[in-house]
Amino acid sequence: MSPEFKCDFVCDCSDCSDERDCGKFKKCNFEDAGMCGWTDQSVNTAGYSWERRQRGDTLQDSGPSSDYTIGTATGWFMGVSAVKTDSVSTAVLLSPEMRQSAPTCRLRLRYFLWDSGLSDLGSTPLWASVLHQGSTEAIVWRPEATSVRGWREATIFLGRIPTTFQIRLMSQRSVGRRGDVAVDQLEFLDCALPSPLPGKECPPGTIECKREGCVDLRQVCDGTDDCGDGTDEANCEGFRRCDFEDGLCDWSLKSLSTLVWFRANQENFTNPLQGPGRDHSNNSVTGHFLYVTVPDGGLKKFDWAAFQSPRLKPTNSSHPCRMVMYTHQFGPRSGGLTVLVADKKIYPVWERAGALGDVWVKAEVEIVTNSTFQIVIMAAIREFKYGGIAVDSIVLSPECHLSPENDTWISDFPKGPKDPCTEPDKLCDFYPDCAGEKDEAKCGDFSYPEGSAGWTDTSIGNQGWVLHKNSTAKEEYLYVAKAPGQQLTEAQTRTPLLGPSGPACTLSFDFALTGNPGHIGELSVRVIDSVMGVQPKLWEFSGKTGTQAESWRNVNMTVGARNNRFQLVFEARAVKLCPCAKIKVKNVRFVGCHAKYFPSSPTDLSCNFEDGLCGWYQDNSDNFDWTLLDGMDHTIGIGRSLAVDMWSPSLRGAFGRLISFTQRAGQTDYCLSFFYKLYGPNTGVLNVKLLDNNGYENVLWTRSGAHGNTWHEAHCPVPHQLIDFRLMFEVVRSGFDGRVAIDDVVFVGRPCTVPRMCSFEGNQCGYSSAGNIHWIHRSGYTVTTSGPKTDHTLDTEMGFYMMANTGAHILPAGGNAVLFSPVRQGTTKTECVHFWYHMGGENPGSLTVYMRPVKGERVKIFSDSLNQGDVWRHGNGNISSALKDWQLEFEVIGAGGINTHIAVDDIFISAHPCEDQGSKCNLERGMCSWSNTQNSKLDKLDWELTSQEAEKHYSTPPADHSLGTERGHFLFFPSSNRTAANQNAQLLSPHLPPTKGTCLKFWAYKPFSSDSELRVWRLSEGKLNQLVVVSDLGGPWRRFDVNIISAEEYQIVFEGIKGTSGVVALDDIEYTIGVDCAKKVTDEVTTSSKPDNAGGIAASVIVMLLLIGTLIALLVYYLRIQQEVKAGPSSSSSPSARGGFSNEIYEPDVTQDHVAVPPAQNHPMAAGFNNVSVSADADNVREMEVV
Repeated sequence: MSPEFKCDFVCDCSDCSDERDCGKFKKCNFEDAGMCGWTDQSVNTAGYSWERRQRGDTLQDSGPSSDYTIGTATGWFMGVSAVKTDSVSTAVLLSPEMRQSAPTCRLRLRYFLWDSGLSDLGSTPLWASVLHQGSTEAIVWRPEATSVRGWREATIFLGRIPTTFQIRLMSQRSVGRRGDVAVDQLEFLDCALPSPLPGKECPPGTIECKREGCVDLRQVCDGTDDCGDGTDEANCEGFRRCDFEDGLCDWSLKSLSTLVWFRANQENFTNPLQGPGRDHSNNSVTGHFLYVTVPDGGLKKFDWAAFQSPRLKPTNSSHPCRMVMYTHQFGPRSGGLTVLVADKKIYPVWERAGALGDVWVKAEVEIVTNSTFQIVIMAAIREFKYGGIAVDSIVLSPECHLSPENDTWISDFPKGPKDPCTEPDKLCDFYPDCAGEKDEAKCGDFSYPEGSAGWTDTSIGNQGWVLHKNSTAKEEYLYVAKAPGQQLTEAQTRTPLLGPSGPACTLSFDFALTGNPGHIGELSVRVIDSVMGVQPKLWEFSGKTGTQAESWRNVNMTVGARNNRFQLVFEARAVKLCPCAKIKVKNVRFVGCHAKYFPSSPTDLSCNFEDGLCGWYQDNSDNFDWTLLDGMDHTIGIGRSLAVDMWSPSLRGAFGRLISFTQRAGQTDYCLSFFYKLYGPNTGVLNVKLLDNNGYENVLWTRSGAHGNTWHEAHCPVPHQLIDFRLMFEVVRSGFDGRVAIDDVVFVGRPCTVPRMCSFEGNQCGYSSAGNIHWIHRSGYTVTTSGPKTDHTLDTEMGFYMMANTGAHILPAGGNAVLFSPVRQGTTKTECVHFWYHMGGENPGSLTVYMRPVKGERVKIFSDSLNQGDVWRHGNGNISSALKDWQLEFEVIGAGGINTHIAVDDIFISAHPCEDQGSKCNLERGMCSWSNTQNSKLDKLDWELTSQEAEKHYSTPPADHSLGTERGHFLFFPSSNRTAANQNAQLLSPHLPPTKGTCLKFWAYKPFSSDSELRVWRLSEGKLNQLVVVSDLGGPWRRFDVNIISAEEYQIVFEGIKGTSGVVALDDIEYTIGVDCAKKVTDEVTTSSKPDNAGGIAASVIVMLLLIGTLIALLVYYLRIQQEVKAGPSSSSSPSARGGFSNEIYEPDVTQDHVAVPPAQNHPMAAGFNNVSVSADADNVREMEVV
């Protein structure tokens, strides 16, 4: 292959090897280590450079939450290193060398700009330039330096480059964090020159290039080398061209305005955001053009500037004067460009509004007038930070003859537009501020007589939008037609700046894609945010609506709440433009869009999501939306809930937020209750936050990690507010494999009933304190000398807990501090209170937990007084209240220690009695005392609780081991492509006492299809000692018996190591403290002082006697009734027989929310089949064969 054919954007070889390592013009996602030929060429790589990287195992506090292409932590992208230097440093990413490009050539990419360290992005955190052979580099792309935590899309327009060239992506910063500037998914589009048509002639309406390609006649003599060999620009006698390289030609810069155009090139500018980075004629930094922008002293009297042609002779419709020019309208200073004809009067014949980007755009103007005339080109400039308007490569057709006349040019300009009737920010804000609603009359809403005039064509390609308006037929619609632009991009039309908008804002319109072809084209709607830039598409349609011209369809799409001013955009691309195919839009309406409009909801914030979001709406400033999910709800099981699926391949970013309508201030405390799921090995965090009108956020409630494939009930207290407020459900995505869902949201104007679980995140759940000192609600972040450095819930320094400082200088020896729970309603059932406690320092004092009835003496259910290391420990105790209301008391007694403390966290009241420490955990009522570690330094994933019946996403065992049914529960650890291989999940037991022989028994499931690993460890004094490794089991559940010997206190750790496919599962976990697997007692039996259930037992006896008396009374009553029953035909009166359902086996456990299944009978696994016995101690670890 000749070198001239390599990297020319054309696959000359059958395998496209000639284009390999050429920037991968199809698409470069950096998944290959070769980086598609791109290289880091930073001068000081140690100071600031580009690097190919992944996000990492955990969500970082800088950089993207994932790459863009794959959307997980395993995907690759190019990001900058951290930088902290005295002067500005530059990181340079250089493309391979490419041959030449067509005028339509562009580079589409995804980029990331985030100032995570709040150190200021600077003026040039990212831009692109082109290095020509033997020429100074020319800037071709300068995105606005706005900080957004998310990937954005951009297009770099490269244009015609006749020589070999390279592209440089550069970042300049003096301070910045790693990854805060990044790029991904680079793709060259339409860069090849016209290809030859072997054996074919050029079609009608085109000319043949010397290279044998074909170009349209419209492209001939238009100032651009479309052929790539100059053929289309060769025979252009009679055309008057001006590229401003040698002066102004015949054009005059005289103007009645004090704001004037001037001739310049990019080398004249010191501000990198001023001027085009290159001219159009030569696509070079040294090329010249005409330019106008805000002068150094700011705008004075005039905000417009004009220049004009020489006088030209009259024309007619058969021989019109045609003008081609190229405009560069960049940045917010570009107010628009107008071409006027000055003959006997002055009138506009063409206009192009606003900013179009960092690109030269072709324009064609046709002039017919029977008088001598001049062409006047006028620019409108706005007083903003950067940007301006440039014009280059003006071409007048041979029909534009110079006139010998030298009459005085008319100075009677048309009257300018009237001053706005209100402030600019109130124009098009969906609220009438002026008489006759003039401020809303031209904003794009067709319900106003001039509303359709608010849509402005901003197309830069060969297709554009045109407004058809027939006043006689009262018909108006927008349609796609041919346009003079060179780029092969979508036709685009925009509104003026709108809003801000409210949560109910809806865009309604009719559309039609009609004609004979099977596929007409595409139509879409997107938002351009005035701060965050171009947003993803809100709606799109592809194909056709029908054959007939009137095959219209209606769309009502949510625009939602937008805090910034924004523009709505219709984008379309027709496969072929002809009378046989049309793309049209009409009846555009903005409905309910005012920012302060909140529609009434019959249920307000209370919502089961069966009929929408009720009083909630999606936050449009986050990364992704919540979605209504059919077939998985808490209400009826087959209805709807609201969910975020972390495993969705289309999800990008870190945050998804659902916000309530504004609630009025008041003196009432509120309660937000709801059901939630946090499910999967790598899900994230679910927060409830309070928002005020200033944007301040306060966390009220939070949960993280795996919570099982079941619904949990939450009660979130909302304190009374002195100002209006909103509530927010927020998902923070730390991983890519799981689901977060909410359902049955209820918001009431009264305090919450006592929640069954309190993590102390955001509030104290109604707990209060008394005694010599108060318990403190604090986090590890506030710790100075004493206290846990992390909480138990989140295992981070930002997590909260309750703590009593027991140091002698604060709590004297013998002094007490008591933490009271709110009063709970009594029940006949024995319940279990679980909690985690932390005792630090030498001689920290004692912690005793009591159950205090409202009437009567308190009952001790737990006590401890030892400092047992810097760890959170699990405690529990049974509560039997005998139908009496009660409350918990956590009492601390000081012992005169120094820098000591006692803390509690994660208090949970289960509806079931506590399990014995050595009893079997069959996982039917939760995870017992086993827990996933939340320490991200130890693992990245979680073990998850589910059943085969409930599981819809992952592969699982066909049944559990305990019950042998689809409804039975087990713990499992899946392998999927959403997370990297070799990541782990650790399941921890409570802290267990030293032992000379304790037997651990468990059942494991691991099919041959699974390449994951299961390892069992003994964790003692921070060191892991391996007990057993479970290799391929290849089939049903198998039992393992492991002897544990430890001279120190320890924990048992089940560690799953992720593979690429398959599953590992656990069930029926049991450990017998002081009894080995041969059932030999190895440890002396000691009486534990910790759980103290004597009072609970006494209360239980009383309850039992009451129940026996009640049963006797019922039996007597039953026998009396039976005597009155006559003999007759048998009938069933059970609920099931009547077609209803029986609730006999339902147990109201809001934390587990499942039906208790009666024990399975004669299950073969219970007979000891497939039993694997393992004996393990510190010196002898071995795995026995299957028996």
